[in-house]
Amino acid sequence: MKKRIYNILKARFLIDDDAMKNWRFIVFIIFLAIVMIANTQRFEQKVFKIADLTNQVKELRSEFVDRRSELMKLKMESTVSQKMEIKEIFPSTVPPVKIKVAKEEEKNFFKKIWQ
Repeated sequence: MKKRIYNILKARFLIDDDAMKNWRFIVFIIFLAIVMIANTQRFEQKVFKIADLTNQVKELRSEFVDRRSELMKLKMESTVSQKMEIKEIFPSTVPPVKIKVAKEEEKNFFKKIWQ
Protein backbone atom coordinates (compact mmCIF):
# COMPACT_ATOMS: atom_id res chain seq x y z
CA MET A 1 0.00 0.00 0.00
CA LYS A 2 2.83 2.33 0.87
CA LYS A 3 4.54 1.59 -2.41
CA ARG A 4 1.37 2.47 -4.43
CA ILE A 5 1.03 5.83 -2.68
CA TYR A 6 4.69 6.64 -3.37
CA ASN A 7 4.22 5.66 -7.03
CA ILE A 8 1.22 7.96 -7.34
CA LEU A 9 3.03 10.84 -5.61
CA LYS A 10 6.09 10.36 -7.83
CA ALA A 11 3.78 10.15 -10.91
CA ARG A 12 5.22 6.83 -12.03
CA PHE A 13 1.88 6.00 -13.67
CA LEU A 14 2.77 8.61 -16.29
CA ILE A 15 6.07 7.07 -17.30
CA ASP A 16 5.41 3.33 -16.96
CA ASP A 17 4.87 1.00 -19.92
CA ASP A 18 1.10 1.37 -19.56
CA ALA A 19 1.34 5.19 -19.43
CA MET A 20 -0.26 5.80 -22.85
CA LYS A 21 -3.72 4.83 -21.53
CA ASN A 22 -3.28 7.16 -18.59
CA TRP A 23 -2.15 10.06 -20.81
CA ARG A 24 -5.21 9.62 -23.06
CA PHE A 25 -7.48 9.73 -20.05
CA ILE A 26 -5.73 12.82 -18.65
CA VAL A 27 -5.97 14.62 -21.99
CA PHE A 28 -9.65 13.69 -22.20
CA ILE A 29 -10.27 15.07 -18.68
CA ILE A 30 -8.40 18.30 -19.55
CA PHE A 31 -10.45 18.66 -22.74
CA LEU A 32 -13.70 18.23 -20.76
CA ALA A 33 -12.54 20.82 -18.22
CA ILE A 34 -11.78 23.33 -20.99
CA VAL A 35 -15.20 22.74 -22.56
CA MET A 36 -16.92 23.23 -19.20
CA ILE A 37 -14.99 26.46 -18.55
CA ALA A 38 -15.88 27.76 -22.03
CA ASN A 39 -19.58 26.94 -21.53
CA THR A 40 -19.58 28.67 -18.16
CA GLN A 41 -17.96 31.74 -19.71
CA ARG A 42 -20.56 31.90 -22.49
CA PHE A 43 -23.36 31.43 -19.97
CA GLU A 44 -22.09 34.31 -17.83
CA GLN A 45 -21.77 36.56 -20.89
CA LYS A 46 -25.38 35.81 -21.82
CA VAL A 47 -26.54 36.50 -18.26
CA PHE A 48 -24.81 39.90 -18.32
CA LYS A 49 -26.29 40.68 -21.73
CA ILE A 50 -29.79 39.72 -20.52
CA ALA A 51 -29.37 41.97 -17.47
CA ASP A 52 -28.23 44.85 -19.69
CA LEU A 53 -31.15 44.37 -22.10
CA THR A 54 -33.59 44.20 -19.18
CA ASN A 55 -32.29 47.56 -17.93
CA GLN A 56 -32.65 49.03 -21.42
CA VAL A 57 -36.24 47.76 -21.64
CA LYS A 58 -37.06 49.36 -18.29
CA GLU A 59 -35.55 52.67 -19.39
CA LEU A 60 -37.40 52.62 -22.71
CA ARG A 61 -40.66 51.71 -21.00
CA SER A 62 -40.34 54.61 -18.56
CA GLU A 63 -39.46 56.97 -21.44
CA PHE A 64 -42.54 55.72 -23.30
CA VAL A 65 -44.76 56.45 -20.30
CA ASP A 66 -43.27 59.94 -19.98
CA ARG A 67 -43.83 60.69 -23.67
CA ARG A 68 -47.37 59.35 -23.54
CA SER A 69 -48.24 61.57 -20.58
CA GLU A 70 -46.73 64.59 -22.38
CA LEU A 71 -48.80 63.77 -25.46
CA MET A 72 -51.98 63.49 -23.41
CA LYS A 73 -51.29 66.92 -21.90
CA LEU A 74 -50.67 68.39 -25.36
CA LYS A 75 -53.91 66.89 -26.74
CA MET A 76 -56.07 68.39 -24.01
CA GLU A 77 -58.54 70.99 -25.26
CA SER A 78 -57.36 73.58 -22.75
CA THR A 79 -53.74 73.29 -23.93
CA VAL A 80 -54.73 73.50 -27.57
CA SER A 81 -56.96 76.53 -26.96
CA GLN A 82 -54.18 78.31 -25.05
CA LYS A 83 -51.77 77.78 -27.92
CA MET A 84 -54.33 78.92 -30.46
CA GLU A 85 -55.12 82.10 -28.47
CA ILE A 86 -51.53 83.21 -29.11
CA LYS A 87 -52.35 83.07 -32.85
CA GLU A 88 -55.66 84.83 -32.14
CA ILE A 89 -57.78 81.80 -32.94
CA PHE A 90 -60.51 81.31 -30.35
CA PRO A 91 -62.85 78.38 -29.71
CA SER A 92 -66.30 78.56 -31.24
CA THR A 93 -69.20 79.72 -29.08
CA VAL A 94 -71.75 77.93 -31.30
CA PRO A 95 -71.97 74.19 -30.74
CA PRO A 96 -71.37 71.97 -33.77
CA VAL A 97 -74.28 70.66 -35.84
CA LYS A 98 -74.34 67.15 -37.21
CA ILE A 99 -74.92 67.01 -40.95
CA LYS A 100 -76.46 63.85 -42.32
CA VAL A 101 -76.18 63.12 -46.04
CA ALA A 102 -78.62 60.58 -47.42
CA LYS A 103 -77.86 58.48 -50.48
CA GLU A 104 -80.02 58.76 -53.63
CA GLU A 105 -81.59 55.34 -53.09
CA GLU A 106 -82.65 56.30 -49.59
CA LYS A 107 -84.14 59.56 -50.87
CA ASN A 108 -86.16 57.71 -53.52
CA PHE A 109 -87.29 55.17 -50.96
CA PHE A 110 -88.51 57.86 -48.59
CA LYS A 111 -90.27 59.70 -51.44
CA LYS A 112 -92.20 56.53 -52.36
CA ILE A 113 -93.21 55.96 -48.78
CA TRP A 114 -94.52 59.51 -48.34
CA GLN A 115 -96.39 59.56 -51.58
